[in-house]
Amino acid sequence: MLISLKFAGHRRRVFTHLFSTTAVTDNDDPFKTHPSYQHLATIKSKSELLQSYTITPPIKPWPRYLTHKQLISLIKSQHDVNLSLQIFHHAGNFHPGFFHNYETYHSIINKLCRARAFDKVETLLTDLRNSTIKCGEVLFITVIRNYGIASKPKLALKTFLRIEKFGIQRTVRSFNALLNALVQNKEYDLVYALFKNCQKKLNIMPSVFTCNILLNALCKKGDINSAIKVLDEMPVMGIVPNVVSYTTVLGCYVLLGDLVGAKRMFDDIVDRGWLPDATTYTILMHGFVKQGKFIDAVKIMDEMEENGVGPNEVTYGIMIEAFCKEKKSGEAVNLLNDMLDKRYVPSPTLCSKVIDVLCEEGKVEEACYLWKKLLVKNCTPDNAISSTLIHWLCKKGQIREARKLFDEFEKSSSPSVLTYNMLIAGLCERGELHEAGRLWDDMVDKGCIPNAFTYNMLIKGFCKVGNAKEGIRVLEEMLDKGCLPNKSTYSILIKGLLDSECKAEVLRVLALATSGDVDRETWGVLVAKFVTDIHNVCAILDTLFSENEM
Repeated sequence: MLISLKFAGHRRRVFTHLFSTTAVTDNDDPFKTHPSYQHLATIKSKSELLQSYTITPPIKPWPRYLTHKQLISLIKSQHDVNLSLQIFHHAGNFHPGFFHNYETYHSIINKLCRARAFDKVETLLTDLRNSTIKCGEVLFITVIRNYGIASKPKLALKTFLRIEKFGIQRTVRSFNALLNALVQNKEYDLVYALFKNCQKKLNIMPSVFTCNILLNALCKKGDINSAIKVLDEMPVMGIVPNVVSYTTVLGCYVLLGDLVGAKRMFDDIVDRGWLPDATTYTILMHGFVKQGKFIDAVKIMDEMEENGVGPNEVTYGIMIEAFCKEKKSGEAVNLLNDMLDKRYVPSPTLCSKVIDVLCEEGKVEEACYLWKKLLVKNCTPDNAISSTLIHWLCKKGQIREARKLFDEFEKSSSPSVLTYNMLIAGLCERGELHEAGRLWDDMVDKGCIPNAFTYNMLIKGFCKVGNAKEGIRVLEEMLDKGCLPNKSTYSILIKGLLDSECKAEVLRVLALATSGDVDRETWGVLVAKFVTDIHNVCAILDTLFSENEM
């Protein structure tokens, strides 16, 4: 906060005189003896002195009449959390007639929590506790949740335990928030201990949501027996289990690989007259897929559709991956299209798997069509998807189509080194080194740094057209750029030189290898490629050692 004085110079002496407990005579009073301070001679108190300051607000324009709603809006709209805090303090300390309330404190504390500025949160909570402002439990639920997200379970527990110090009665809402934070941080035993003592020591009556959180903790721990026991004891506590309760335990059976138990729990849900939701069906399907029981998973999905339960995003993902694994590209594409029609956004990894299985089955044109459909549906393919398709187009020799796809992708995204590598590899494989070089230059100009694979493909391309010597130049540039060659680099180049009968140039490559960081495995590849007998080994080593000593 900026504070500008209306007077200048000798400030320390002025304040010393003004607030000193020693009597000040007229001759000693700087306001009367110094012309620069004579306009302050009438000041009688500290409050009047503060009025002689011009307080510069942290943002401009600052509202002349400030309401709590306006302040909350200002706090939320700032990108810089420190600026939000300055606005909060300026309003409370300097805006005439403004006093903070519970809502303004909640707003700034929520902002600080999201920024993980927990030290400042604790300072504000202390200020709040020392004030006369009446708080609400929601504020502490916010803090507890954020401590959980930030992997600070002990501070979440500490916050919960001190709620009553603020004059607030703890309820099951803050208790559930605490248990969720502990589950997030795998404090499963602590969740169980708190649940067992919530009525006696905390005077909190658990709800069905509380029991479901406990079931989740026990199931994540893999303690199926305790989970079943809690499920059986819920009616004794006056709590009726719901679909979520049974689905949670079902998930534990799946986690443990017990599909018989999982199916029994699923049947219990149906027998109680409940309709399993998409999550319940999906968990059971996932269990069958994990054990390779693909047909059973398909039957569950058919049953799901017959009962009028629509698949969710996770359901689609699990089944599409299963179809891809079974090499059933048609079914995978149909599900992906259904997913897109229902406005779900498939992950890039999922799309890559579908495109990959299409290409493996030789359906590259269909894969290209799917790629274009993803664009139309505003599901912009990422580098992984585009790289996969470019790789297969190049493999089929459709270089022009691969280049068109690359250019189309470049209009909306920045190609990664992987995407560049796939196209450069395809061009080099076809002997189009000039075009590969142009793409290389474009790659470098756009700040995409070539890696060992990029260099290897260029070296391989030169060797393939019988110009292995140019490959040595590429290797030298690779070393100059600080990109470490791997065993493939030397293997490709030495093979190319030997095929071109350039044995003398091989010594240059071996000399470059000895000057670099070459591991034992790579050195073994080099020797195996060039050395044919023990005498040749000795001669080569003598030459290399003598060159390195120069």
